[in-house]
Amino acid sequence: MWFFDTLASGFQTTTDPARLHTFRIVFGAVLTARFALAFGQGGWDRFTPGSLSTRLAAQRFGAARARLLTTAYRPVLIARTAAAPALTAGLLPRLALAFVLTGAAMELLYLRSPNAVRYTLLAGGALLLAGDLGTGPAVRHGASTANTWAQCLLVLITTDLYWNSAWQKLRSPQFRSGLYLAQWIHTLDRLRDQLPYRHQFAVPGVVRRHTGNLTPRDIRLWRLVAATVITLEAVLPPAMLFPRTMPYAVAAGIAMHTAFTCLKPRQLITFSGLTTASYLAFST
Repeated sequence: MWFFDTLASGFQTTTDPARLHTFRIVFGAVLTARFALAFGQGGWDRFTPGSLSTRLAAQRFGAARARLLTTAYRPVLIARTAAAPALTAGLLPRLALAFVLTGAAMELLYLRSPNAVRYTLLAGGALLLAGDLGTGPAVRHGASTANTWAQCLLVLITTDLYWNSAWQKLRSPQFRSGLYLAQWIHTLDRLRDQLPYRHQFAVPGVVRRHTGNLTPRDIRLWRLVAATVITLEAVLPPAMLFPRTMPYAVAAGIAMHTAFTCLKPRQLITFSGLTTASYLAFST
């Protein structure tokens, strides 16, 4: 297996640099979409004088640091939104990536659940360590050790993400029982018309009608779904390292993340997009 051969050789095994070239393009495209969406739904006006977000920042960081954040917020918003498409197009990719990661890191200061941001920073950090990010929108195939270390690091980051997620779900009786997912679908089905933006919830109607009523049958079905998710998160990383099982693992992973994104489309666009893009790193 190439991954363990690479570890044994001290990262001297050659890999195809096109793998991370493609990941760089997808990374930039996903962040372009995320940063563009950040302008809407009050994002541009997040730290206006007298707003709740401004007061919360002052309470959390103190007046001086909060003033620095609120002053830098809009310029950083603009800079990162310009840098993301430049990264996608391969224009000064390393500099563009640095701007993108700085702009993403800013979200750690005000988002309540920044898990997607942390994965973005880790995956982007691995990309930043690549010796060959490519230039322009095209990818170049070949054999090189320039990206070997970065590619292995991306595999480790995604593997840790999946295994840690599976472990947390396995430790949760509410998730294992199916009750968490059943309650989620039931609640959002009842409240979806009251949400300010309809694209915050995209579960198909047939799923809501047949599994969103909190009946014992519904909970049993969601228990099966929960067990499937835990199993997939546990087996996907090693399965993607074997050429014979990789196509099936990739298909299962894409299907799983599509289902995740239906639950919270806006919030999970970055997580699902970058995680599935990282599958590129699991093969040479």
